[in-house]
Amino acid sequence: MASIVITGIGVTSAIGQGKDIFCQRLLQGYSNFSVMQREGRQKDSNFIGAEIPEIVLPNHVSVSLFRNVSFSGKIAFVTLDEAWKDAKLDLIKPERIGLVVGGSNVQQREWILLQEKYRNNPHFIPPFYSFAFMDTDICGFCSELLNIQGFTYTIGGASASGQVAVIRAVQAVLSGEVDVCIALGAVMDVSYFELYALQSLGAMGGIGVMDPQKVCRPFDKDRAGFIFGENCAAVVIERLETAQNRSILPYAQIISWAMSADGNRNPNPSLKGEVKVIKQSLALAKLDYSDIDYVNPHGTGSKLGDEVELKALKECGLNYAYINSTKSITGHGLTSAGTVEIVATLMQMKMNRLHPSLNLIEPMYDDFNWVKAIAVNHSIKNALSLSFGFGGMNTAVCLRQI
Repeated sequence: MASIVITGIGVTSAIGQGKDIFCQRLLQGYSNFSVMQREGRQKDSNFIGAEIPEIVLPNHVSVSLFRNVSFSGKIAFVTLDEAWKDAKLDLIKPERIGLVVGGSNVQQREWILLQEKYRNNPHFIPPFYSFAFMDTDICGFCSELLNIQGFTYTIGGASASGQVAVIRAVQAVLSGEVDVCIALGAVMDVSYFELYALQSLGAMGGIGVMDPQKVCRPFDKDRAGFIFGENCAAVVIERLETAQNRSILPYAQIISWAMSADGNRNPNPSLKGEVKVIKQSLALAKLDYSDIDYVNPHGTGSKLGDEVELKALKECGLNYAYINSTKSITGHGLTSAGTVEIVATLMQMKMNRLHPSLNLIEPMYDDFNWVKAIAVNHSIKNALSLSFGFGGMNTAVCLRQI
């Protein structure tokens, strides 16, 4: 199989915009949880989450172009622009570049606000809403500004969407459909409707918590559910020889991946399904469990999800590998999580250092190799990244240091 590598990354998150700030704050264990303030997030509520501060637009783009673009679309572009420049994609023919946007129904908050504004005057709804309400508008907007002419589409996989996008991008490059494919995990811009529903489901925590900085607790015995965080990330995927033609030094090689479905509509995780993708990914990479020296887990902080995931890792013999939770710092970006966590893994590979896990005071199990409150020096050779989504969606991606 051809060597598939990641040559560019971009990230915009609640802990900072840009890969350098993101990496620095990850390793510091800096978080930004608070009672959310973005319009449309609260209605007789005090939902806790992590929101992106004001973004900085690239100098080469006119602000006027963003006038009728959703929040998710704006964040997608600034994130893609960073990855584009990082990988020097101006040197690639536009028709040989593809874009896969991971996520569906990612603009809910913005459209609810628009609908409320025009509820009593529907004849005055702006014409741009006729196409902007579709997630594919993010593809159209970004492909126009970046001149992407290979293909663009969105793909949904619930909280595994970001990693599904990465896998589909790899397959597009391997098939020769394009030479370079960008996978983007889009911001899921949730409204108070989704937040109330997730809280009622018991999936989201934060009820009655006095200190927002202590509420996100993946793998801790005192966890009470995931905490939302606005995040977006992009990775540029191509063959090694294509990168070498531009004198690009890749971040890492993608050596295997796996996807499986549980045949289950509901949000409950499946031990069988999670074990299956872990074992399939290791088999495709021709690795033994002992070859994995770092796991970036799904690790949301949910009562059942964390329990099942640790059982799956232990059944696959991976409890000895270093493990931390990126979501303990960034919050759970839902559709974007899988891509954000691949970027987090790549940055840790680059720095030979593992970021801390916040609020991991009493780990659920003592026989795991936890990274707790302090960052750890560690050179990663083979890393496994996991993402799981409602509706029985399981994914795994294995990365190798180059």
